[in-house]
Order: sequence, then C-alpha cells, then structure tokens
Amino acid sequence: METLKVEKFSTVGRGNGLRALTPLRAGELLYRSDPLAYTVCKGSRGVVCDCCLLGKEKLLRCSQCQVAKYCSAKCQKEAWPDHKRECRCLKGCRPRYPPDSVRLLGRVVFKFMEEKPTESEKLYTFYDLESNINKLTEDKKEGLRQLAMTFQHFMKEEMQDASQLPPAFDIFEAFAKVSITFYIFTSTVICNSFTICNAEMQEVGVGLYPSMSLLNHSCDPNCSIVFNGPHLLLRAVRDIEVGEELTICYLDMLMTSEERKKQLRDQYCFDCDCVRCRTQDKDADMLAGNEQVWREVQESLKKIEELKVQCKWEEVLAMCQTVLCSNSGLLPDINIYQLKVLDHAMDACINLGLWEKALFYGLRTLEPYRVFFPGSHPVRGVQVMKVGKLQLHQGMFPEARKNLRVAFDIMKVTHGREHSLIDDLLLLLEECEANIRAS
Repeated sequence: METLKVEKFSTVGRGNGLRALTPLRAGELLYRSDPLAYTVCKGSRGVVCDCCLLGKEKLLRCSQCQVAKYCSAKCQKEAWPDHKRECRCLKGCRPRYPPDSVRLLGRVVFKFMEEKPTESEKLYTFYDLESNINKLTEDKKEGLRQLAMTFQHFMKEEMQDASQLPPAFDIFEAFAKVSITFYIFTSTVICNSFTICNAEMQEVGVGLYPSMSLLNHSCDPNCSIVFNGPHLLLRAVRDIEVGEELTICYLDMLMTSEERKKQLRDQYCFDCDCVRCRTQDKDADMLAGNEQVWREVQESLKKIEELKVQCKWEEVLAMCQTVLCSNSGLLPDINIYQLKVLDHAMDACINLGLWEKALFYGLRTLEPYRVFFPGSHPVRGVQVMKVGKLQLHQGMFPEARKNLRVAFDIMKVTHGREHSLIDDLLLLLEECEANIRAS
C-alpha cells in the first residue's frame, strides 16, 4: 500500500484543502485515483470506448441499449458492472439521450446501491462535497430542478420513486454538486466533476473523483492533473514544502484576469484575489493589437468552435483562414483570440491531412504557448510534441528533435515516465535520432 503524501486540512477562508505531508519534488506523483463514476461526454459519444476512453475507428455497440460502445470484448466485459443497470435506462429513453450530468449521477446512484467502499472516497466522500446551493441564483436553481426531473424520467426503468434512492440522497443537492460545464485545453474541475482529457488534451469524458475535489484553485498552481484513460494522476509541477497547500487551476489558462475572476465567481462562487489577478499578469499580452479587431475575432470564435464540435473541418479551416487573412498585421499571434484561431486551424489541417499547413499554424503558436503556459504545463508539452511530430513527418529532423526534447522535459514532470504518452514520445525521438544518423 502506497504511503500517503497528502492530507486533508481546513484552510483559512477557503474551506477544505489538500496539503503536503512530506517535501515534494517537481514531477513527483502525489496521488492516483480511479473515478467514483464516469461517462463519455456528449462530443465523444460513439468516437471513444465507453470503458477505456480510447478512440478507435470501429467500436462494438451494446446490443441492448445501442448507446454504449466499446473498443473490444474485454472492455465491454470490464464495463458491464457499471453499465448493466443504466443499460435499461438508456434503452428506455431512446431516441433521446440524457445530459452527461444525468448519466453520470445515475452511475453514482447505482454505485452507492452496491454498498461497496470505493478508493476514490479515501480522503473525501461524495456526501462531503460542497453544493453551494445557498449561493446559486434562482435561474441556476431552476436549471437544477429541470435536471432533477430529467433524472427521474431517465431512472424510471430501475426505480419507481425517490424512496428507492440510497439513504440521505437528495437529487437536487446532488446535481448542485455535479453540474457540468466544459472548458478546453486542460482537465478542469467544474462543481466537483472533472473533465477527462485524452493524451492530446481533448475532452472525452467526465468523472467524479471526490478526494481530488479537495484541491483548491490557483491561477499559478503548484500541481497539475492528467489522465490515463479514466485514471486520474496528480503531480507536482514544482518543488513543494511540507505543509504547503496543493493547488490546481480550474480554468482555461488563456483567459484575462477579468474573465478568470468572473468565471470563478459565477461557477465556483468565490472571488480570486491572487497576485496574478491583482496585477493583471499577462493581460497586456493577451489583448495585444487592435481592440476592435480582436473583439471581432472573439465573436468569430463562437462559430468556429461550433463547427469544430460538429467535425466540419473544411468549414473550420476556411473560416480560420478568412479570419487570419483579414486581421493580418493587425493582431500579433500572442493575442489570445488570434492564438485560438491558429490552434483551430492547426487541428483542422491535421484532421484533413494537410501536414504542411498544420505545421505552419502550429509553429506560430509555440512562442505564445511558452509565455502563457510557463514552467511545466501539460498543455504546452502536448502542443510542442504535436509540432515536433509534424516536423518529423516532413523530414525536418534536427528541428523535430529539438521540439520533441522540449516536450519530453515538460512531460516527464506533468505526465511521468510511466504514462503511455511518454512511450509514444520516446518512440518519436528514437525515430528522429535514427533518421539524423542515417542522413
């Protein structure tokens, strides 16, 4: 049994938190956790396996509900204990599909009905989680009531009324704990639910990890979370002293201080007063260039992101190119809205097999990523790895080696040597070195 390196404690003015029990080194694995419950998110349904969350071209469909899909018979068998009761619920609500939070909470209820202790609640239980009901607006409370009604309809195949729920289980309060909103770029915790991201930091699922919900927010965190399938890994990204609080960033790092403060207030019901927010750190870089132009780009991003969710890659690329051409010379690449357009353009090119164009856009993101994701950050590590991989496949071996080494130095801290993505990265480096020797 692993010795615990962290403990729960009460913070001043911030509720509960986690702190270090021993001195911790950058890159050290502090905690690993399986989820109490998890599910594939709407955007990845039918694209990734419902068990391991890995993508595969052909997936096996559950013959009963016709909703859950698996990459192999092994995964299907492994998933059956968690799927067997929700299977009837999914079948009963066809052709409609429940919101992610409804399916997730259904899995939580079925888990509790088994009455088995779970490792995910070792430091903190589902019932301990904060709901912040007293801080919610009436509009948000009404939204939760609607979810509760949807939940009852979804569960009708397995339970006829609330008396069949686990003891002390309140549906409304439970939804206040697990309501889900998604953010891009990193694995983020939203009202105690974590967005589960794949190796390339794309959201594939949502899960509940109660012990990890103790982690408080910082705009300059000392820890980061990555996932290996549904398994959560918490690592230190810098040296941490005994007794020091462990923090993660709840938000997309590509946000101004004002945007961060508003999001934290609206979503988490607290005001951030950190040094970065007080000094408006990096805001000038984020909003560099002509204000009228970047506001127009900000609006265009809504449509681009909508098209991206629908995987309309030709349209995504066309719109990105139009935006980038129209603001050429008016916005620097470090402007966060320009940077997001470059990111979407690169992703579109990768999906369309346009490798040279993908590299062109990817190279333009590297310096802004260095500025906005300083130190060891998993998002920058993955971005640099993508660019290095594109360079390798286009025969730019010295350039590829340089970027892949940078990616490795970051990801050995954020992901750890045992992560599957590190294996992929080392194979790319070996291929690069072999080509350099041969030439």
